[in-house]
Amino acid sequence: MPPWETPPDQLPPVAAVQKLLRALADPARLEMVRRLAVHPAEEASCSDLYDGLSKSTATHHFKILVEAGILRPVMVGPSRGHRLRRSALQESVPGLLDALMDALAREG
Repeated sequence: MPPWETPPDQLPPVAAVQKLLRALADPARLEMVRRLAVHPAEEASCSDLYDGLSKSTATHHFKILVEAGILRPVMVGPSRGHRLRRSALQESVPGLLDALMDALAREG
């Protein structure tokens, strides 16, 4: 396990609802979460999760999502990536992720 990857048993708890909503309020971060939510493995390399952002800006957005307990950094093949913490989110705020994904799908 790379030194920057947090073991599953040491992950921070999912943040309070206010912090979660703040993290998801940014369109770029919401798109990152959407891409992971629809990905079959619910994990992907960092570069697959954004378009039109500099690497440093994307890193900043990933940091906010990790601190909010939404994402977990992982290795995806030879690259750094992120995994959606769907079960932790469902346990902390039941239905939030599904409701967001349904709303995004309706918006097209």
